[in-house]
Amino acid sequence: MSPEENRPTDFIREAVAEDLKSGRFNYVRTRLPPEPNGYLHIGHVKAFMIDYLIAKENNGELILRFDDTNPTKEETEFVDAIMDDARWLGIEWVKVTYASDYFDTLYDWAVQLVKKGLAYVDDQTPDEVSANRGTLTEPGKNSPFRDRSMEENLDLLERMKNGEFPDGSRTLRAKIDMAHPNINMRDPVMYRILHEPPHHRTGTKWKIYPMYDWTHGQNDSMEGITHSLCSLEYENHRPLYEWFPEQLGVFKPRQIEFARLNMNYTVMSKRKLRRLVEEKVVSGWDDPRMPTLRAMRRRGYTAEAVLEFIRRVGVAKNYSVSDVALLEECVRDDLNKHSLRRMAVIRPLKVVIDNYPDDLTEEMDAVNNPEDPSAGARKVPFSKVLYIEQDDFRESPPPKYYRLFPGNEVRLRYAYFIKCTHVVKNDAGEVVEVHATYDPTTRGGDSADGRKVKSTIHWVSAKHAKEAEVRMYDRLFTKEDPEEGEEGFLACLNPKSLEVLTGYVEPSLATVEVGSRFQFERLGYFCIDADSKPDKQVFNLTVNLKDTWAKMEKKGK
Repeated sequence: MSPEENRPTDFIREAVAEDLKSGRFNYVRTRLPPEPNGYLHIGHVKAFMIDYLIAKENNGELILRFDDTNPTKEETEFVDAIMDDARWLGIEWVKVTYASDYFDTLYDWAVQLVKKGLAYVDDQTPDEVSANRGTLTEPGKNSPFRDRSMEENLDLLERMKNGEFPDGSRTLRAKIDMAHPNINMRDPVMYRILHEPPHHRTGTKWKIYPMYDWTHGQNDSMEGITHSLCSLEYENHRPLYEWFPEQLGVFKPRQIEFARLNMNYTVMSKRKLRRLVEEKVVSGWDDPRMPTLRAMRRRGYTAEAVLEFIRRVGVAKNYSVSDVALLEECVRDDLNKHSLRRMAVIRPLKVVIDNYPDDLTEEMDAVNNPEDPSAGARKVPFSKVLYIEQDDFRESPPPKYYRLFPGNEVRLRYAYFIKCTHVVKNDAGEVVEVHATYDPTTRGGDSADGRKVKSTIHWVSAKHAKEAEVRMYDRLFTKEDPEEGEEGFLACLNPKSLEVLTGYVEPSLATVEVGSRFQFERLGYFCIDADSKPDKQVFNLTVNLKDTWAKMEKKGK
């Protein structure tokens, strides 16, 4: 199959191909238009990749343009983070621009509309503007200031720009039709007065700032964007985005809408994500429970896994909700191929092998990655006292429990068969120490006499193990749709979304770099966190080995 035949297709790609074939455009140029008022989240990835791949597949250009029209929420921190996250995804652009680069031209175009009688200065308050806009079934009412003369409008607009009027006292509005069936066409606001704070790039030069609906389409026109690709909520704005360039007689891009990415057990609104941060529900934008790319990177997600998830979700026109389990599956599949295996015990229980020599330490051969023979093997120390997982021992085992219990024999991964002989309990009657014997003829995990055991468990040598903090992350919300019901998304927060444990890891993990990913055998995939210290590594759970939520839901838990 040729590359052309193997290329993915969807309604956007088909529309772009038709535009090139018909001569509507003889090149393709798209743009990423993020607002620098927060960090990128998984929903942005879908939009970004659509723009990027449409340009790349057609030998076109991609521009990264920051929509910095609201200085009250924008920060350079977000600009830098957005560029870094986009590069992490492998996105390339020909240049970086800002809406503020075009403020002078945008103002000149606004003046042109005033001179054409297509824009006017309105003295109504925001509440009055809203009240007079009308409803879906009732037309709006004309502003009492709608028929000001061109000269008066030009004078007031210039004085607004010069900062003569207080915030909220006046706006510049397009003069279209207050009875238009599309509410977006009912004299939309183009400029509002805003004295503070200073803009992150233009400082105090401007006292008026353009609204998104005035900026977005005109910036696309100024940059020669052929295809303005955006999510479905902008479909009703398209007539307005086409009206402005038609009145100005400038280049008109083609807008095509697609369904945004929605995901269960997640909120995507930046306003809601900001609230989680500001109310300290999470530790920050990079808290591994957040859907931001910064958080996913900290948790150990790979760019390849995220992009595979976006590929599987596909491009559609209709509203849908993607399953977060699909994202986790993509992460799991990618990490399985590349992650080195290590042994760690996160809920430790001491095991003493009574017949093992007190002063002996052996080194066991352990495979680094069974999926990748080139990863080789490592040596793991073994001694008399070990740690195993608490779940791998039961004093009174339930039916079909094959792990360690009194009288039962199990295999220690890469090591020996051991059999539990007795236990030691504390004053509360809890088992705090398991005693066992080992069979020295079973080194490597096989018996000379051919006897079989039904369970293999992992372990770490107590004498050689390194203490570590292990952060076990779960979904932040307990409901598939966190916004369902009247109580709001904060009412269904998962109280068990973070559990911090102190465990032990094999010594090879003592000095690994921040961001390194590993599979803890039988437990899951983990990533070294930046909070790690020389004497204590911190590991974040990236994803479990299996979809534990699906298993819980099947059991009705």
